[in-house]
Amino acid sequence: MARTSKAPNPKVNTAKAPASKKEKAVFVATTLAKLYPRTSIPLDHEDPYTLLVAVVLSAQCTDKKVNEITPLLFAKARTPQQMMKLSVEQIQDIIRPCGLSPMKSKGIHGLSKIIVEEHGGQVPRTFSELEALPGVGHKTASVVMAQAFGVPAFPVDTHIHRLAYRWTLSTGKSVEHTEADLKKLFPKETWNDLHLRIIYFGREHCPAKGHDARKCPICSVIGRKEMFKG
Repeated sequence: MARTSKAPNPKVNTAKAPASKKEKAVFVATTLAKLYPRTSIPLDHEDPYTLLVAVVLSAQCTDKKVNEITPLLFAKARTPQQMMKLSVEQIQDIIRPCGLSPMKSKGIHGLSKIIVEEHGGQVPRTFSELEALPGVGHKTASVVMAQAFGVPAFPVDTHIHRLAYRWTLSTGKSVEHTEADLKKLFPKETWNDLHLRIIYFGREHCPAKGHDARKCPICSVIGRKEMFKG
């Protein structure tokens, strides 16, 4: 699968700061589109099922580590029919480096069984059916709906949650609140690309620790005032 190349180091924007949330949203979307004209999910996969498994594994684990482990797992089982024939223990032994392996192995085995027995071996295409699968929450379902089936969704991970607060686009009360706020601010047709662009930007330019807001091409323009104290 094609990978998004690392964006060039952008210059800090010195233009007049947007005032309203809508203006800030336009600024964010425009800036990110210039930095990341092409988007692709950084988890290696071949179809909706392998994407679903990879996203389940990515909970509290880096994409890099997931991409190291999924080839080992998919060499044993790359379809739900094959996966359900493995024992939970066999799955756990393979995915252990991804962390939370007892829970994730049970989830992967259980969702595979349900996909075969209740969905004809095909990953379901609705939020309600996906979220009914073991180990699949709203964020995981949103990623699959957006990236496997092209349905507009706005999965909010730690990067998006952090940046939406820093950029004063959301209060940061909860992930659910952030998702609702962002969906109101950005056009629906942009969600699938935009959520990936925010993740890329968070990793490259706006990390949780060691972040200099004055040098950040977005925070320097619309960042919260408290980021510039001291």
